[in-house]
Amino acid sequence: QVQLVESGGGLVQPGESLRLSCAASGSIFYAMGWYRQAPGKQRELVATVTSGGSTNYADSVKGRFTISRDNAKNMVYLQMNSLKPEDTAVYYCNAERFPYRTIHWGQGTQVTVSS
Repeated sequence: QVQLVESGGGLVQPGESLRLSCAASGSIFYAMGWYRQAPGKQRELVATVTSGGSTNYADSVKGRFTISRDNAKNMVYLQMNSLKPEDTAVYYCNAERFPYRTIHWGQGTQVTVSS
């Protein structure tokens, strides 16, 4: 059974940093990534990373966020620097299961950026 478990969310002030972690189990995965959903808004892509290490970022987080993964540990991380109030959202881990290419989601972790 595939399971994705996020951790690392919290309340921070503008300009501060957070690191999110996602522990994946039950399979190995092609691409993994992070999405977020703010109240009243649709879920949106934040960043993705392939099994080979290629990354993709939303324009709104380029230069501030860094996604990485440890294939041996089946972990994916999101380092978030220079956080802004508009980064406030529930952040979800996402993974594409090998070889079936089914998409799986974690339960989400809340990130709140406020002074």
